[in-house]
Amino acid sequence: MKISTKVRYALRMLLDLCIHHGDGYIALNDIAMRQNISKKYLEQIVPILNKSDILRTNRGFQGGYRLDKYTVGEIFRLTEGSLAPVACLDGDSTECERREDCLTLPVWDGLYKVITEYLDSITLQDILDKQSDAYSDNYII
Repeated sequence: MKISTKVRYALRMLLDLCIHHGDGYIALNDIAMRQNISKKYLEQIVPILNKSDILRTNRGFQGGYRLDKYTVGEIFRLTEGSLAPVACLDGDSTECERREDCLTLPVWDGLYKVITEYLDSITLQDILDKQSDAYSDNYII
């Protein structure tokens, strides 16, 4: 399973917003420069996040974006859709005709549950806290 660039960049953008939340609204240009991501690419991600109310925006000279608290799983589903590893577990797909006799369905269902539980258990703040802990354990004398 490979995670798309869209998900990875959305996560980096949102983490950047968390880190700089005390600075008020953050300009997309600033995020793009700090994260070394094209502003044009971020402009494609922002509407996806705006539709879900994950971002609060402010236009104008002091404009930019702010972030509310979300999990990695929510961000993944917003940018990519379902976390289901196979189509037959995706709620939007039609039911597979072999579903009742499928020997592998329990494998995919178990994987789906593990992925969902894991990604839904990690908030953006959790990621920042782990990074902060890693730096606080790094003493130089």
